[in-house]
Amino acid sequence: MDRSQSPLTAKAINAILLDIEGTTTPVDFVYEILFPYARSRVREYLSANFPSSQAEINALIEENAQDKARGFNPPSLKDPSRQVSIDGVTAYIHWLMDRDRKSSPLKSLQGKIWEEGYLKGELRGQVFEDVPRALRRWRDQGRLIFIYSSGSVLAQKLLFAHTEFGDLTSFIDGYFDTTIGSKKEAESYRRIAHTIKLQPAGTLFVSDVTSELDAAAASGLETVLCSRPGNAEAEAGARRVINSFDEINIDDSSQ
Repeated sequence: MDRSQSPLTAKAINAILLDIEGTTTPVDFVYEILFPYARSRVREYLSANFPSSQAEINALIEENAQDKARGFNPPSLKDPSRQVSIDGVTAYIHWLMDRDRKSSPLKSLQGKIWEEGYLKGELRGQVFEDVPRALRRWRDQGRLIFIYSSGSVLAQKLLFAHTEFGDLTSFIDGYFDTTIGSKKEAESYRRIAHTIKLQPAGTLFVSDVTSELDAAAASGLETVLCSRPGNAEAEAGARRVINSFDEINIDDSSQ
């Protein structure tokens, strides 16, 4: 049987590390619901929370300067009086979103805007129907479950706390975002393994992005490519491919 299509039987897997977009959650939910929701409310949120958003704004000022130094042409954050303005920050955030930038301060602000949406009942997290079933199965098997996403830890927790299947956060042992490093760098996965106190080979990373899986594999993690409806086509090579978490069959009898 082709290894890329065979059932996964990994005898030494102690933890499952999951991507969100295109893995636990439909891509369309992120791009057609979450991102437009945050984009349309950025200015309103900043107007109400400008002082308390200073840490993110300072990080955006630094990122904006780096963009200019690299020869890009981002919107200025300052008004004609040379003061950082809500309009300027809003325009720059929109500019970053147009480029799908994995910016930590952007992701932090998005998470806070989504938090308001979840609390108001205007948002509900979406996961594929096999996800709750798999989380329960892995928890019953005694395996640890972690999330690693470009979205902020707050955004991750909110999504899993407000799904149509109920609050799934009790199944999840921890969350990682890009503050630990880029998802396309092997060192990020080494840091995660160190943080959860497991050898890399004892952790399985599931994602729909091959460059992320390549980085994880380079750090010693086991990897599986997740193919979901709406995902961009990815070249699996010799890597295992799944269409559902039901196909992640970890054989305890071989331990």
